[in-house]
Amino acid sequence: MKTIWIIARKELQSFFDSLIAYILLVLFLGFCGFFTWIYGSDVFFIGQATMRPFFSIAYWTLFIFIPALTMRMIAEEKKTGTIELLLTKPITDRQLVVGKFLAALLLIAITLLFTLPYVISISFLGNLDNGEVVMGYLGLLLMSAAYIAIGLYASSITNNQIVAFLSALFISLFFHVIFDVLDSGLSGWLAQIFNILNLSAHFESLQRGVFDTKDIVFFLSLIVLGLFLTETNIAKRKISG
Repeated sequence: MKTIWIIARKELQSFFDSLIAYILLVLFLGFCGFFTWIYGSDVFFIGQATMRPFFSIAYWTLFIFIPALTMRMIAEEKKTGTIELLLTKPITDRQLVVGKFLAALLLIAITLLFTLPYVISISFLGNLDNGEVVMGYLGLLLMSAAYIAIGLYASSITNNQIVAFLSALFISLFFHVIFDVLDSGLSGWLAQIFNILNLSAHFESLQRGVFDTKDIVFFLSLIVLGLFLTETNIAKRKISG
């Protein structure tokens, strides 16, 4: 665990050293703040003390931002050759993958912490459902973790950051949109399968403040699968090297 934390801390520091963290914070807070408070179905348009406008825009903003965040995490090291140096050190492939995963997840968690003033401000407008708020943030974290795992996998199959970004976006698009469309357009057992794979349905369930173990299991399964495939790709590179 100590090795994983060292990798995570180093990777997190690299985000701030390269200004990626600051860019993410500014853009995320800018987009979410604008659509939560000013434009579209904002808080004042709805006329209710709810965080749903924020959760809705954050759901889409993180969908775009996370592939951009993860695209360089392994692909750049493959391109520069530093991954070979890492693989010669006394760390396992799993420790490397989990360490990078935790670093990206911590950055997302820090970003979400900066939105807590939204919660405080909206709570002054009326009776805010605290359970809904907690579950909404949990949904964003779980969704982010799933997309980080997918992004790491995409970054592990190429040494080109743009290809990694587009690959992660393409894979995530199925869980974010396509399975939702297929779920609503089909019936029977096919619809049930796509409903299970529909990330949007699981996120919306959490956003409503409903704690259902099947939603948690879905996200955890997607995370584990993404990290496992990433670890497998790195192991193959070690063997071929």
